[in-house]
Amino acid sequence: MADGESAVEAAFNADQYMDVEFIKIFFTDLNGRLRALTINPEFMDRIAHKGVGFDGSSIAGITTVDDSDRLLLPVPESYRILEFNNERVGFCIAKIMNLLGGRSQSDPRAVLERVLERAETEFGVNFQVAPEYEFFLLKSDDFTKNIHSDKAGYFESDPHDKGGVVRNQIIRTLKRCGIRHEKTHHEVTASQHEINLEHTDALAAADRTLLFNYVAERVAAEQGMHMTLMPKPFDDQNRNAFHLHISMWDRQGRNLFYDPDGENSLSRQARQFIAGILKYARQTSIIMASTYNSYKAYVAEREAPMVVGWGIKNRSSMVRMPYCTGPESTRLELRSPDPSGNVYLQMAVMIEMGLQGLREKVECGPPDTGSVYRSLWDCRVWDERFLPRSMYEALVEAERSEFLHKLLGESIYRHYLCLKIASWEEHRTHVTPRELGNYLSI
Repeated sequence: MADGESAVEAAFNADQYMDVEFIKIFFTDLNGRLRALTINPEFMDRIAHKGVGFDGSSIAGITTVDDSDRLLLPVPESYRILEFNNERVGFCIAKIMNLLGGRSQSDPRAVLERVLERAETEFGVNFQVAPEYEFFLLKSDDFTKNIHSDKAGYFESDPHDKGGVVRNQIIRTLKRCGIRHEKTHHEVTASQHEINLEHTDALAAADRTLLFNYVAERVAAEQGMHMTLMPKPFDDQNRNAFHLHISMWDRQGRNLFYDPDGENSLSRQARQFIAGILKYARQTSIIMASTYNSYKAYVAEREAPMVVGWGIKNRSSMVRMPYCTGPESTRLELRSPDPSGNVYLQMAVMIEMGLQGLREKVECGPPDTGSVYRSLWDCRVWDERFLPRSMYEALVEAERSEFLHKLLGESIYRHYLCLKIASWEEHRTHVTPRELGNYLSI
């Protein structure tokens, strides 16, 4: 306890947190939506040690009304000071605790922590992760109007790229609190943008995603725009993806995915890691693509992966090995996730799938060649060569999955599926304007 307290004191000293008007403590509900509690900096010292209470039954998937009290305990190393137009705000990630001082069984961050602890204990490895953040910057959220902020396309520059000013301000805000970007650009679809931050350890990358989402949405609002992470807002256009780049390192600092003598410079561990992802991809799809809107993005030639496979520099593959300049940059890119999911569960599932591939010593087979969009068009309603093409199909796979059940634990698995089944039932039974147009004349 003394070590934990000294760590807290190191991060939460008076000089740091009294220089802001408010401190916001962030966490996610089970769906992955950002939640925050604003606290007075004068009480931060007490909250840092004892936590602060909240009603867990009012947060999706956290707990029930008959056992509602939970605590938020700040994570010291996540503390940042954010400078916006008119204020400085303290930002901090929180763990969800129960009243006895233990970890709440419904905290999604704890799932990722457990996976990383197993990776270190069982295999002696750790992971570096770099997400790609894709989002739309729109004039408003009123879809009855033309809400596109520009007509620009991939890599277009100003003045056509109307969102460049917002992207640059997001980058400046993050830089001031110590987070560096690697690159940024306009994406393929009108009003769509991407920012990539430098890689970091997996847990920090997940925490940083909450920070990024908050900063991006707030900066966009200050600039008079609406930022959305909705996977597929527009028909016949690309989706918002959440590609995850990951590499695996041993305790000596060696990248275990690289082997100069391996085919395509990939190690045996890399191939087994890929094989694990391929084997369990369908069972975990409801984590990677967690809304019914997510599955509307799985369309040929729109850069969302449809087939369970891997490729070398192949952007139609679910798992892609990007071009790398050397051993340290060797990594794989998982292209199935989108930003509507819970980032802690997405990263936990990705890593555990790969670790299971190492345990089972499975083989990934040959890489995809050519565009996989056109290679399997004798497809059926249920075709296990493909990723699930609807939320219903993904839910069936998740219900059958012992792997996912064991990974998430009983509490999160049960609550998560209940949330998603309810969402699917709402979608399934909702009568849309398109249905009225097609069938009202019958």
